[in-house]
Amino acid sequence: MMSRYAALSREELATLVPELLLIGQLIDRSGMAWCISNFGREEMLQIAIEEWAAASPLYTKRMQKALNYEGEDIFTLFKGLQLDIGAPPQFMDFRYVVHDRWHGEFYLDHCGALLDVEPMGEDYVRGMCHDIEDPTFDATALATNRKAQVRPIHRPPRASSDEHPHCRWTVIIDESYPEVPFIPAMDIVGASRAHHTELAPIDPDDEGMADYSGPLLSDVDFGAFSHSALVRIADEVCLQMHLLVLSFTLAVEARAKGDAALARTIRTKQLIGIAGVAAERIHKALKLSRDAKGALRVLELHPLLNPAAYVYADVDPDFIHVRTSPAYEDGSWISLVSSVADTPLQAIVAAVDPYLRAEVSGTESDWTVRVIATDTPAKKLSEVEVTEFSGGAAWVFEDRKSLPLTVV
Repeated sequence: MMSRYAALSREELATLVPELLLIGQLIDRSGMAWCISNFGREEMLQIAIEEWAAASPLYTKRMQKALNYEGEDIFTLFKGLQLDIGAPPQFMDFRYVVHDRWHGEFYLDHCGALLDVEPMGEDYVRGMCHDIEDPTFDATALATNRKAQVRPIHRPPRASSDEHPHCRWTVIIDESYPEVPFIPAMDIVGASRAHHTELAPIDPDDEGMADYSGPLLSDVDFGAFSHSALVRIADEVCLQMHLLVLSFTLAVEARAKGDAALARTIRTKQLIGIAGVAAERIHKALKLSRDAKGALRVLELHPLLNPAAYVYADVDPDFIHVRTSPAYEDGSWISLVSSVADTPLQAIVAAVDPYLRAEVSGTESDWTVRVIATDTPAKKLSEVEVTEFSGGAAWVFEDRKSLPLTVV
């Protein structure tokens, strides 16, 4: 099944991929507020730990295979971080230092996630930078080498707001280290249709880089990748989001203790918030029109409906027809949307223009959406406003030089 991203130009894809990585990171800005309000701060921290730990080793391994940089050393680990929704470029500005294949460091010149939580107080900072980071960095390393240890040199809370870098960590791979323990929930997420989705292979003859088997770069230059590689990366990044959401669902359902309606409400609120923010960023990044045609184009490219091999939808100039797919079988985002649960779609079209509305008809797993113009602007949804609390919602990427990182 052809990717919906294949119709974009190489230049458009190079713009879109970092946007998708950032959108993936903002999923938590959307979801965790509702976890706090329903379960409290301590349980929210545990949800975040379980969510990332069960998903990131799986999608990290997928990206390694897709871009041909599988290995067990520092270079592999750092490349994985550069293509991870948990560390989107610039917003989470990871800088890497390599001492040799088994020893390195990274530090964050800018941590957008830190700046988001600092106004909430020191408990939230410690929760993110200590409680969540320790087990989830270990989980991230698990995909490369279970003998890897990621440990802090320094980290927040900061003594002052001008303290830089925001944090600094060592990464050491040593055979004498105990193995990072396996995460049981990985088996459940790993059994999903999302994890087993097969995407089209990258064409090695397409102009540009077909993989990331070369040197580790200071900043990934997405424009250097081939059109074929960028299509695959975009689809993989969307699968990262779906795997994260499936993991989030497991963690939320465990706290809901059998209250399926509560779990579904929290998951839907998460989707509504990220749906609106993602739509606004995609629309702006690709300079699409502010009419029904532009809104349908945003929807077609939105992570909600991608990759095409996972979420089945027929795209027409006047409508999009969504049908049963592996994503429904998994209970992924798309299973929360229907003709009687269309708020995520309203968030997407309103982000293009508040005078637009989504008209949805059909059944729970087979429906058609059209976009119409109205005379009344839609009020911004509270779930979208919550997500816009993050500095990532308005983040502007800058052009950077991509330099090979050599051993220091």
